Amino acid sequence: MAHYFKYRSAGDLLAENARLGIALRLSDDLTPLFRPVIVGPLRVGNALCIQPMEGCDGTLDGRPDELTYRRYERFGAGGAKLIWGEATAVVEEGRANSRQLVLNESTASTLETMLRRCRQAHREAHGTDDDLVIGLQLTHSGRYSYRRPLLACHDPLLDPRTIVEKATNKTVDSSYPLLSDEILQALPDHYVAAAKLASRIGFQFVDIKQCHRYLLSELLAARTRPGPFGGSLENRTRLARTIFERIRAEVPGLVLATRLNVFDGIPFGKKPLTEEGVPAPWSAPVLTAWGTAADDPFTPDLTEPKWWIGEMQKLGVALVNVSMGNPYATPHVTRPFEYPPPDGYETPEHPLLGVDRHFRLAGELQQTFPTLPMVGSGYSYLQEFFAQAGAANVREGRITFVGVGRAALPQPDFARQLQEHGKLERKRICRTFSYCTALMRAKHNELGQFATGCPPFDKDIYGPIWEDARRS
Repeated sequence: MAHYFKYRSAGDLLAENARLGIALRLSDDLTPLFRPVIVGPLRVGNALCIQPMEGCDGTLDGRPDELTYRRYERFGAGGAKLIWGEATAVVEEGRANSRQLVLNESTASTLETMLRRCRQAHREAHGTDDDLVIGLQLTHSGRYSYRRPLLACHDPLLDPRTIVEKATNKTVDSSYPLLSDEILQALPDHYVAAAKLASRIGFQFVDIKQCHRYLLSELLAARTRPGPFGGSLENRTRLARTIFERIRAEVPGLVLATRLNVFDGIPFGKKPLTEEGVPAPWSAPVLTAWGTAADDPFTPDLTEPKWWIGEMQKLGVALVNVSMGNPYATPHVTRPFEYPPPDGYETPEHPLLGVDRHFRLAGELQQTFPTLPMVGSGYSYLQEFFAQAGAANVREGRITFVGVGRAALPQPDFARQLQEHGKLERKRICRTFSYCTALMRAKHNELGQFATGCPPFDKDIYGPIWEDARRS
């Protein structure tokens, strides 16, 4: 197993940056991170964002549980002023796991409690929550729905990896049915109902999730699907467009946001008899990957993502969170890592190349749409240097918000640490060991899903859960 992160100083990191021929920037001046940002009608107190991360710790009927409340209390107290609530299903059959949150009339009051406790923790730690903005990510998991795959289109590269029957490892084939046009046409009703509830209980924005090959993300790449939701770019964006239009009309005052894949790439897996990550066999043109050059699927092509972001801005979308890849098939693209998850592979590229890809693509989009606030991803791999990279990107107009995912689990107070001390507490820095991802992938308990967190640095809570998952 190769280990890459051996940088003891910013100089070490910049020297590696030069050796790799990439363009990561660092700045010791962190003040750009602590300036307020305007998002539509909202004022966000700083440029630090907690990314949407599922805790897989809800109840079987989709309500937050005690670990869910604890996470959001910790996020609230931590000092980041943009908290992007995690993926919450708009229909039960669209849940990604048995403990994913669901927003409906029966669960709304408990999500309201989660939100209230998050804001209360922020007030107690920081005096006021006037400049704290919290939203909720609304999702349908599509291909990755846990009860059975709900496909928007067939994908010759993903179908052989999509399990239909766990007992026999049977995978999707060409006879497996797609979601019908009628089912897709009914989905905006569910998104609107969830958005109305989210607004009623106090969320300030909703994210219509279009990333990581969940349903709306897969539709963006559905060039081979027949009918009104496939083929042309207009058709592939039809469902999301309808959802945005209806929420804007029926839930006035609720800010619209989206977390958007801008590059899918193609699946990777383990090379036989090794742990090495290698791409799936492919032939041109690759038609089922969004934001990806058809004749070279390792190369991003932002033509369609740029068009769609421009259209979404006209539809009233006021905030875009830029992501890429597929956590099930290309985890090194989605979140560059030092140690792979147990169902993953050794990274096929230097992780800094993955970080640079995140920064470059997000930077190009932010500079194309300078008045549209965007959240960047890929920062956690940089460990103690992520804030310097984020400050440089914000200062140079390459991004509006620095999004922090895994690194917020062991150190949810990273914003306070940076503001008070100008650096992070080293003993709690995420080292991208992938324990959190391993717990997300662990399904073998009576609930069908282990809760996820940071066993190395949040040991009292997640250490026993990790040991239970290992033993069983």
